[in-house]
Amino acid sequence: MHLAINAWFWDQPETGSGQTVRYLVPALVEQDPALEVTLVAPDRVARHPADLPPRVALRPVACRSGNLGKLWFEQVAFPRACRRLGVDLAHVPYFASPLSPSVPTVVTIHDLIPMVLPLYRGGPLVRLYTSLVAAAAPHARLILADSQASRRDILDRLPVHASRVHVVYLAPAPQYRPVEDAGMLDAVRRKYALPGSFVLWLAGFDVRKNARALLHAYTWVHDALGDDCPLVMAGGLPAKDTPFFPDPRRLAAALGLAGTIHFPGWIDEADKPALYSAATVFAFPSYYEGFGLPILEAMACGTPVVTSNATSLPELAGTAAFQVDPDDPRRLSAALIALCTQEDLRRQMREKGLAQAARFTWRKTAGETLAAYRRALELA
Repeated sequence: MHLAINAWFWDQPETGSGQTVRYLVPALVEQDPALEVTLVAPDRVARHPADLPPRVALRPVACRSGNLGKLWFEQVAFPRACRRLGVDLAHVPYFASPLSPSVPTVVTIHDLIPMVLPLYRGGPLVRLYTSLVAAAAPHARLILADSQASRRDILDRLPVHASRVHVVYLAPAPQYRPVEDAGMLDAVRRKYALPGSFVLWLAGFDVRKNARALLHAYTWVHDALGDDCPLVMAGGLPAKDTPFFPDPRRLAAALGLAGTIHFPGWIDEADKPALYSAATVFAFPSYYEGFGLPILEAMACGTPVVTSNATSLPELAGTAAFQVDPDDPRRLSAALIALCTQEDLRRQMREKGLAQAARFTWRKTAGETLAAYRRALELA
C-alpha cells in the first residue's frame, strides 16, 4: 500500500496533531513492511526536516504560511499531490479532510470543540472554516475518532453513518515513564523552583480546562494541609484576563490563595516526564477532552491522577484514577487530600495508573489504524 499523509503539523511536535503524526508514522512502517509512506508537507518542513523513518519519503509543496496558506494546502495542494503520486490511500490526521478528495481518504477527528462548545466557535472566519471541514468529513471513506466520546459527538453533529466512524485510541509518547534518577528530579525542581511535594496542574488556561474548580478545591486543601502539598499550576499564563482565558492569578487572589500557588510558566517538552514524576498528584478536572492525553502521560510516569468524569476522560482513566464531577470542587478537594496524605493509597493508584497507561501504545494505535486503512480500501 502506498499511503500519503497530510504532514502540515510534522514540524510541530508540541501540538496534539503534530504528536499524532510523529509517533504514528514510525509505528505504521514498523508493523507493515509492505507499507510505503509519503509525507505531503508544506515546503517549510523540507527546509528543517526531522529524521524520517525507513520507507518514508517527504514530498514538499510550495505553500504560503498563515490561515489561507493552510486552507489551500488542505483543500488543493494535498489532494493534488495525492493524485500525482498515484497513492492508494490518503490520511489527514486532523479535522481538515478535502471537500473533493482525489483518492480514498481517511480523516482523524480528535474532537469537535468548535461545534460543541459555544465559547470556542470563534469569529466569522473560524466558523466558516469549521463549516467547510464539517462539510468535507462525509466525503472521507472512514473517520477515526480518538475516543467513544468523540465518536458520539461526530455522530451527533456530522451527517455520517455510524459504520464509517471507528475509534482508535492514541497513546503517550515513549519518553513518558517514571523518572527515578534523583539528579534529574532535583534538576527539574531547581529549574522551575518547585516545592518538595506538590499537586501538579499541567494544561492550558482556557476555560474548558477548569482551573477555577481546582482553585476553589484548593481553598479546602490548603485549610487541611497548609503548605505541605501546595499547588503548582504549570503552563503558559494568559496574556490577558478574559472570559475565555481567565487568569488563574486573579482567581487565586480572589480566593485568598495569593502567594500559595506556584506558577512556573511554560514547561519544556523534555522536562515533562521528570515534572510528572516529581509531582505527588496530577489534577486534570477538564470539562471536555476528545482524548485526555495528559492523564495517560501522568499515569505512565507513575503519578496518581485526579480527573473529571466528563467526555473521554473516564474511558482513559478506568479505575486507575479518581473521577469527580467537574462542577464539584468539594469532591475534588477530598480526592486530593486523600492522595496527599495516604501513602498506601498513592502507591495503590500509582500501580493502577502504570498498568492502565500500558494499555495505550503507539504499536496498538498503528495496528488499529492499519486495519482501518484496509477497511477504507474495501469500501465502495
